[in-house]
Amino acid sequence: MEKKPIKIEELNPTFLYFWKGTKTTDAAKADSHDYAKLIFVLSGQGKYRIEHKIYTVSEGDLIVINPGVLHQSLVSNPENPTTEAIVGFTDIQFAGFLPNEVPLPEDGAVIHTQGELRQKLFKIFTSMDAENVVRRTGRYYMLKAYLMQALLLLVREQTEAIAVSTGCSFKSANKKYVVEQMIEYFEDHYAEKISLDQIADNTYLSTVYISKIFKAETGDTPIRYLINIRLEKAKELLENGWEGSIQEVAMEVGYDDAYHFSKLFKKRYGVSPSKVMRKNDN
Repeated sequence: MEKKPIKIEELNPTFLYFWKGTKTTDAAKADSHDYAKLIFVLSGQGKYRIEHKIYTVSEGDLIVINPGVLHQSLVSNPENPTTEAIVGFTDIQFAGFLPNEVPLPEDGAVIHTQGELRQKLFKIFTSMDAENVVRRTGRYYMLKAYLMQALLLLVREQTEAIAVSTGCSFKSANKKYVVEQMIEYFEDHYAEKISLDQIADNTYLSTVYISKIFKAETGDTPIRYLINIRLEKAKELLENGWEGSIQEVAMEVGYDDAYHFSKLFKKRYGVSPSKVMRKNDN
């Protein structure tokens, strides 16, 4: 069946609340609300009873609960419970739908996201969590802006193909895969200007999230890992008869400042790059 276009008459939701937490026990009973909410599974596995159907959910799934819909969260694996981000809202109106009703896919209330959509939603919901914790001036409007992004992505998913991004784009939000792709990118592009913000933009994840999963997988921060790659490459060049200057070898591995490069090198190897170069000239 061909999907009908969902027109956005005026998207100006009222943000109600944001919650992030780990579900370690079943909800006491099925419940319903007079507002809508989005539930994004950040990690783990679980189940949701929605009306009379039970859905299995896991990392990257988006659950849409419309007003008046009975729902109940269930724990399916106590050793790997779901960590979820939930946002409640009201005052939306899509053409052809009831007030506060969010468009749903034909096969139910759970969207098993993947690829670019999953990455974008991870970034949105982790950014909402960070904004909610800090509670800076304008928090309400920042959270509302993130909510609007999530709703627009959901509408686009129902009506059109998501455009493929360019640059160092990673196709999956799986933690191990993202870290492996980051390391591969560092290995291939260590001589270029690389920032954590750039990586976050291209992965559609937050800088906080990618730093957390990178350290969990490698034991090191992304920037420290990149520095180590650069210093190892520089050491190889110096030990293999480098004929240029220290400034040139610094630029060869991604540093404009030879003094900063030399300080990092000496801290790592206990000897200056010039001494390594002279030693290998003898």
